[in-house]
Formats: sequence, structure tokens, C-alpha cells
Amino acid sequence: MSTPMSTRKDTPFARLREIGQSIWLDNLSRGFIQSGELARMVSAGEATGITTNPAIFRNAIANGDAYRAALDALRTAEPDAERRYERLAVGDVQAACDVMRGVFDATRGDDGFVSLEVSPRLAADAAGTLAAARRLKAEVARDNVLIKIPGTPEGAQAFEDCIAEGISVNITLLFSLPQMDRIFAAYQRGLERLRASGGDVSRPKAVASFFMSRIDSLVDKRLDAIGTPEALALRGKAAVAIGKIAYQRYVEAFGVPFAGLRAAGARPQYLLWASTSTKNPSYPDLLYVEPLVGPETINTLPDATLAALRDHGNPLLSISDGVDDAKVVLADLRALGIDPVAVGEQLQTEGLKLFDDAYAALLDAVK
Repeated sequence: MSTPMSTRKDTPFARLREIGQSIWLDNLSRGFIQSGELARMVSAGEATGITTNPAIFRNAIANGDAYRAALDALRTAEPDAERRYERLAVGDVQAACDVMRGVFDATRGDDGFVSLEVSPRLAADAAGTLAAARRLKAEVARDNVLIKIPGTPEGAQAFEDCIAEGISVNITLLFSLPQMDRIFAAYQRGLERLRASGGDVSRPKAVASFFMSRIDSLVDKRLDAIGTPEALALRGKAAVAIGKIAYQRYVEAFGVPFAGLRAAGARPQYLLWASTSTKNPSYPDLLYVEPLVGPETINTLPDATLAALRDHGNPLLSISDGVDDAKVVLADLRALGIDPVAVGEQLQTEGLKLFDDAYAALLDAVK
């Protein structure tokens, strides 16, 4: 059953909606759905979408009782561990999509999505990723599912092909401006192909997931190693600086160059801020939330960060504040020998390894 959004206007979540930013939940489990807590959060306007990944599903399956009966039955009926996991995940995503359907309908297909990731083992296989995206979309059979694909060069090609077929996508593991630019270009090419084939360009939805805290975690280690006052003063600043500049590029990419597609009904590819829990306890708990508030954006929050937003968040339009300062931060990092582009490449490689490890652990959990 779908759940309508709250109309309350006195919450941080309502203020974000007025600005044009959506809050998505970075968590999903069968127990969370069955308890009614997801429906409550949607009804309260605290979450209008969900992202998932192998680590989230692994934790849910390994640490909860809600999957036990279904998993016992699948161990007999489905011999392949990967397909066994997918059948569990597809059921959860279908149920979550149904809860989110009211948001999807109220926003005319602009919000209310649930992400389901293709196997990270396909990160370097464009054709395999496209085939998996087609299959998962068909199995979920919900308009408001996003197929999650990593933003590798091969993932970018699969993403373009998905959009050309009208498949909605969440591109993940973006850490640098060139990676994002590659994805924005692939999206527009995919839409042009969809339009040329007579397809409806208003149907596909796409988001570009830019990871925040992992950037600072790596950059801060390098700044600590340098150890000068100038270096130490830059700790905790790289991720937000990159995010602010990324948004300026978003505005440019989906401005004049996108005008023809927008007139045909196409939607811009929203930036989604991911990895938004602060890993350094000395940093503000909303470091990757309050400075990145802007229209046509999404912030996906783990439970603790969402609770902090609910408790003491004061979101204001902020995404375009301090852009010149952000450029100075990146210039200062380069002057110290820290190249944000190289950082992004390292983080994407490491992120793929982490997802692959989590996927292996997930398959072990369903054996």
C-alpha cells in the first residue's frame, strides 16, 4: 500500500521539500517494512526514497529474523546463491516501492524511488550490466525502481544504454568532477537515442550519487601526513567544496544544453549526496547535509544522520554559498600535491573493492 506524504510545514524535512531537496533513506530491511516504520516515515515526510547496496542487504539478512523462513525455503528451491539473494532483495524492493508509490504519484514520477544494485562484479562489463539492469527492472516490475550502476567507464556506457531503453538508473560511486561530467554526458546521449527511437523521454529518471565523507577521509589522511598549518586548516573541507562545484556544473549541464530535451519532457539528472555520515567525530554531524541544500538535489541519509536532522537540523538554501571559497580549497589542495581528480579515481577503485567484498559476504550469508 502506498503512503501519502505529510503536509506539515514546521519540520526540517518540510523546509527541505520547499527548497526542492529530497531526503532518501540509506537503509532497507524486511523488518523495517513489515513493522510499518517505513510507512510512518513516508507519512511524516521524513523520507521520499530509499537507496540500498550489498552491505545494507547483508546486514539486514544476517542480523534479522524476518528473512529466516523465506531463506530456508529458497535454500531448497534455488540452488544459486546470487539468485537466492536477488529473490529476497526483489521482494523487499517491491514492497518498498509500493510504500513509496504515493510519493511517486504525487510528484508525477520525480520522487518516491527505491534503488536496487546490479552485481558489483559487473563493474567492468557494460553488456553484462545492461542485461542485469533489464532483468532486475522486469523482476521488480515497479515504475519507481532505480537500477543502481557504478559510475565506471563501462558503467557509463551501460547507463547510456539503459536510458536509451527507458530504464531509470541511480549511478553510484562518483567521487570527482570528471566522473560526474562523464555520467551527465552519457545521460544526455541516452535521452537523445530514446527520443530518436520514438520513445518517451519523460519516463526515465536518473540520479548521480556523489559520495561525500569518503573524500574527506582520504584527503584528511594526506593533509595530516603533510602536517603544516596550511594543510591542517583544510581538513574536512574537500568534500563539501567538490559538492558545491559539482552543483554549479549540474546547473550548467542541464541549462541551455538541455533545453531541447527538457522541452520534450525529459528530466535533468539530479545530484544525490551519498555517504553523508561524518566519519570524524570532531566534525558536525550534519556536515554533509546543511551546506549542500539546493533545488533539484537529493540527500540520502543513514539512520543516525536522519535522526540528527530531525533533532536539530536547520536547513537553509546553501548550495550556491561559498562557491568561490570552494574553488580556493581545491586550488590549495593541488598546491599541496593533492589532486582531487586522482583522489576520485582512487576512491572509485577502493569503493568497487568494498562493494565487491560486501557482495561476497552477502552471498555467504544466503548460502
